[in-house]
Formats: sequence, C-alpha cells, structure tokens
Amino acid sequence: MNRFQYARPETVGEAVALLEEHGDDARLLAGGTDLVIELRNRWVEPKVVIDLKRIPDLAPAIVERDGFLSISASTVMTDIAEDERVQRYFPALVESAVVVGSVQIRARATMAGNICNGSPAADTAPPLLVYDAVVVVAGSDGERRVPIDDFIVGPGKTALQRGELVTAIELPIPERPYGAAYTRLTRRRGTDLASITLCAGVDADGQARIAYGSVGPRAFLVEDESGILGDSTIPSEDKIDSLDQIFYRASPSLKSLRASPDYRLAMLRVLGARALETAIGRLTKELVS
Repeated sequence: MNRFQYARPETVGEAVALLEEHGDDARLLAGGTDLVIELRNRWVEPKVVIDLKRIPDLAPAIVERDGFLSISASTVMTDIAEDERVQRYFPALVESAVVVGSVQIRARATMAGNICNGSPAADTAPPLLVYDAVVVVAGSDGERRVPIDDFIVGPGKTALQRGELVTAIELPIPERPYGAAYTRLTRRRGTDLASITLCAGVDADGQARIAYGSVGPRAFLVEDESGILGDSTIPSEDKIDSLDQIFYRASPSLKSLRASPDYRLAMLRVLGARALETAIGRLTKELVS
C-alpha cells in the first residue's frame, strides 16, 4: 500500500472542494469494502483519501418524503435490507442487498458505493433500474438529480464529474400496485461475484420491464413492448421468444472466468422467466389485498 494523505471533511462543501482540488488523485471512503482492497493491492494509488463518515448530511438515514424514499450515501446494505419501508415498497432491492458479499461486508458496504464503482455485476443496479431510482449528486455548482439509467455509464465509469459525489439515492414510491423480483447466478453459494444479475418488474397494467447485468459493460433496462411478459394468463414456456428479444443488449465477455457467454445467454432466459413469475405473483397479491 502506497502512502497517501488522509482528509476527513465535516461538510459536503469541504469534500467537494477536496475533490475539485485533487481530481483523479482522490478517492472517497464511505464503507471502504472495495477501496481498502484496491489500496492494499495497489490497483489504485491516490494521493489523498477523503473520509466521508464525519459529514452529518451524509449520515446513515432512510427518509420518506415527497413521494420518495431517500437513502443517504452512507447507509449500509444491512440497514437497507432491514428497513420496513424498503421491504414493503421495494422487495427486489432487499433481495439484492442481502446477497452483497458476506454478513460482515453488508454491515459496511453502502449502496452508493455499489453503483459508484461502475461494476457491471453490481447487485443493486438492476432493481434500482427497474424502480426508476434517481441519484442525488452534489458538486461545486450545487445539487443535481440523475436518473440511474443515465448515471451508470460503463465499467468503472459513472456520470460523476470532477468535484462531484453522491449524497443520496431516491426511489419513487409506487402509487399503484407493483410487483418486482431480483435473482442472480453465481458459481457457488456464498460470497461471489454474479455471472448474471437480473430484476423483473410488472405494473398494474401488465407492463413488464427487465434489468440485467454482468453480461455486458453495464446493467441494462429493457421494457417489453409486446405486453406478453407481464400477462399472467400466458404460460412461461410461451414467453420465450419475447424474453429473447429483451436480452438483445447482452454481450457477455469472452474473457470472463465466471461463466462462458453461451451459458450466460442460456441462463438469462431461465432467470428472466423465474423473476417474472415471482414479480407477477407479488403484483397479484397486491391487487387482491
């Protein structure tokens, strides 16, 4: 591990100023579950590490206001998964949070860090896409809100500009019944990066959308224009062609050691059918309750 300066700002403004000053030579520390490993292995060699944990505006919090559930940048996966409102409104997000790393990792890892890493295999990215999450970003020019589909750009890349950091992630609370489910494929049980991440959502009109990751440069969201996938009267085996059309953006890497491209493409169809069935079941339960 190389030497670096350590800064512990007490306001968002101070953190932004440090990021403006140091640019790519700075790294942010919130949960640190990825950063510590990167520092130890010398994958990154920043000149300054900016610790955000003393900033009151970024303190762990899940707040419901103005039709949104706002999750602050330092809120860890364990707290997200255990929050009653997240469980009620966004069950697929809970399903993704509880499989991030190990129990110990989830007690430190933040959802903001999960998406800011820009990993194609980020577990929370597909449900955040399905739920139309918005990323709240602070910078020297003030605050801006970026739809999650615009925030995630590619491997290791986000829409964050120099001097910007994420302060919160907002999820619009569904005004009508909505069913969603998350699933993933890994090589083994336990701690492992996923070969496929996938979330399916179905609204009260039967409109389905699927987000999938780890099979391309980023997680993708695709809506079903046929109306077939969200139709509870159509058997799963009759949805195969429509599912295949949803996965047109999948381009698994030939170099990945976790699974072959052919296997991933075949399993996308299987996971998609499973997640859709669960999502439709949850929607039906909401409609009759």
